Amino acid sequence: MSSLETRSLDGRRRMLPSVWMMNAPAFMPDSSVVSDIVPSANYGERRNDRVPDLIVLHYTGFADAATAIARLTTAGTEISAHYIVQEDGKIIQCVPESRRAWHAGASSWAGENDINSISIGIEIVNGGHDRGLPAYPLRQIAAVIALCRGIMIRRNIPRHRIVGHSDIAPGRKQDPGEHFPWQLLADSGVGYYAPPARIVDGPTLAVGSTGQDVRALQESLVQLGYDLPATGQYDFPTLETVAAFQRHYRPALIDGIADRSTLLTLKQLLAQRSIPTALAA
Repeated sequence: MSSLETRSLDGRRRMLPSVWMMNAPAFMPDSSVVSDIVPSANYGERRNDRVPDLIVLHYTGFADAATAIARLTTAGTEISAHYIVQEDGKIIQCVPESRRAWHAGASSWAGENDINSISIGIEIVNGGHDRGLPAYPLRQIAAVIALCRGIMIRRNIPRHRIVGHSDIAPGRKQDPGEHFPWQLLADSGVGYYAPPARIVDGPTLAVGSTGQDVRALQESLVQLGYDLPATGQYDFPTLETVAAFQRHYRPALIDGIADRSTLLTLKQLLAQRSIPTALAA
């Protein structure tokens, strides 16, 4: 049987069988940049005949690639992803794009709640916050970009439909984290990004704030895709959503407080997509 080489975070090699799940059917890779197929037992059919038009990026959060592959492919773990991108840039496919991988969990984006049925999940090998959120190697990011660009072209997915797990599940998830180089992806046409506005002293919106400015903030976040009722009350869900926005677009300070920097960055992103906004910043 052929084997698949992975490397742990400390550089140690581990060899895995190229067919991790002996009872899982083999399939042809959807992408030309895939180096190996490691079929997962954890997937289903996309509901309501949906086709994927969203890409969700995750970090694995495990100690090494071998552990991540095992968890994402072994029956009974109830989690999976379509792709795993290793630190050296090698890409494994675990679930065909036509099938519904189990990567998003309870989440929502742009009015959709069954994110697994409309998305392609990409797990990026990284220890995550529990292991100090290591830097993402440039070679790994280059592989993520190549993979995403291919999916976008094949499936006609617009660049604004590239999101992080933390975007679709604010307060519950933090991946791929504030160290993820979203600007590098955007420079290659994968996702949108605006240079974060400078952090300065000034008025803020925070828990307890009320009124039209809060409603405009909430409506603007919804226009980007976040799931947030526009109540005009700066409540805990608003704080979590603002923190998720900051983690993606203004990572220098993630506190859930809508300061001038956060508002200006949000306004710039909406302008890039020609979306009108009532934000006063």
